[in-house]
Parts: sequence; C-alpha cells; structure tokens
Amino acid sequence: MEPRNFTVLTEFILLGFSHSMEVQITFFVLFLLAYTVLLLGNLLIIFMVKTDSCLASLMNFLLCNLSFIDICYSSITTPRMLADLFSQKKTISYHNCMAQLFLVHFVGATEMFLLIVMAYDHYIAICKPLHYITIMNRYVCYALIAACWVGGFTHSIVQTGITMQIPFCGPNIIDNYFCDVAPVIKLSCTDTYVIELLMVSNSGLICLVCFLMLLISYIIILVTVRFHFTEGKWKALSTCASHVMVVTLFFGPCIFIYLHPFSNSSADKVISLINTILTPMLNPLIYTLRNKDVKDSMMKLWSRCIFFTEK
Repeated sequence: MEPRNFTVLTEFILLGFSHSMEVQITFFVLFLLAYTVLLLGNLLIIFMVKTDSCLASLMNFLLCNLSFIDICYSSITTPRMLADLFSQKKTISYHNCMAQLFLVHFVGATEMFLLIVMAYDHYIAICKPLHYITIMNRYVCYALIAACWVGGFTHSIVQTGITMQIPFCGPNIIDNYFCDVAPVIKLSCTDTYVIELLMVSNSGLICLVCFLMLLISYIIILVTVRFHFTEGKWKALSTCASHVMVVTLFFGPCIFIYLHPFSNSSADKVISLINTILTPMLNPLIYTLRNKDVKDSMMKLWSRCIFFTEK
C-alpha cells in the first residue's frame, strides 16, 4: 500500500444549528436568556452559601462547588455558540478546538465525580447520621473535591491525547456547535474503529457505571428512609430527591451521546444542549425548590433587598 500524503488541517468549521438568520436570531435570544439565568442562579447560590451562616454545612458547600462547576462547564461552549450564531463562517482553529475539547471533558468529568461525592454525602447523612461528623469532616470533603478535579483532569488528558494523535486531512466540517470527541474523530483520514471503542469505554461506560452506582446508592437510601420516618430523615430525603433529578438530567444525555459515537446523528448536538445549558440552568431552581434552608436564605436576602430599596 502506498503511503498517503496527509494535509494537516489548521481549522475546523462548526455547522451550528441553522443557516437561516431568522432562526439564528431566535436561538440567540433563547440561549442568551438561558445563559443569563444560569449565571445569575448559580452565582446566587454561591453568594448565599458563602454569606449566610445558616447554610454553612458540608452539603451546601458541595452544592456551592456544583454551582461553580456548572458556570465553568457552560461558559466553555455557550459564549462562543452565541457569537457563532451571527458569524457567516463558524471556524475554530485546531488548537482552540483541542483546548475546548479538553476543557469540556475536564469540567464535565469533574462534575460527574462531584455528583458521586454528593451522593456519598447524602448516604452518610441518612444511613449513618451518628457517624456523619467523623466520616464527612471538612478535611475529607476538601480531599474528595480535589480528587474530583484530579479525576476529571486524568479522564480529559486521555481523551484529548488520543484525539491529538489522529491525523486530519479533510473534510473539516464538524456537525456540532462545539468540539467534542465523537464528531471530531470522524474527520480523521484513518480508520478510527479501535479509537472509537476506546472512547466508548473511557466516556460512555464510565458514565453508565457511575449512573448505575448512583441509582444503587439512592435505592439503599430509600430503603433506609422507609423504616425511619423522622423529620430529619424526610428533610434529607427531600434534598436527595433534588439530587436524583440533577443526576438524571446530567447522566442521561452523556450516556446517550458517548455510548454510540459511531453514529452521525445531528440529534447529538441537540442532546448536548441539555448538558451545557439546560441542566446548569435548572440546577439552582431544583435545589431552591427542594432545599428549605436555601429557600429561607433566599427569602431573607430578598427581604433585605426590598428594605434597602424602600429606604
């Protein structure tokens, strides 16, 4: 077989969602509104947890970290997507594409591991309440959060490292609004079957296994609460219910996208919107509605704002 001469690509073209200006303007308004709500909602949770002593618990500290990660995760893709909606040629350089891919998987995997830590925290609080202070002290919490970031970095460096070893010689059109592993490796000049299997095992199976672990942990919690009908248990269960909704919103799209990277379905970019915009936007609302302490803190903050406005 004769060696092939590969022309190294220096940029990619992102197709985005539509070529119609009217549709793009509609998308811009909707996505900008969602991103604004996302930022304000998550920043509000961070502000309340940091300033209200009533929220100074490890559970709310983890919630504060989740809000920070949600802001980071959405900000990797959304601002550029908003700018591209008004661009005639939605190009991204090779190095920026690889950087975006790395950050998406870095922060995304970190959030996945953080959700597992939050589930562990809920399990200890409900199933072993007398040992909670000794098991989940602040130093353990810091160590677990650090482990989440290290795990996210390790996962992402593997994904990005494998992708950067692949030669790209055209076409250079990515059927998505950001650079992700599945649509990018399909532009390779070589057979990527083995690489795609590695991607499935590194992303898809990890998501599926983590999701199943979380489901099992919540089943154990439900069985435990069934025989303990105290007020404290129901309060913890209410917080747990909000966590289940967040986990479902986060892991559902991930499992759908990364367990079948061989497909060329344009539906993947629509599903990706759930992870990058919808879930980070809904997280503050879900936790506010299900967490009495957060609702009380928000009402106090609202009352203070009204008081100062009237003065």
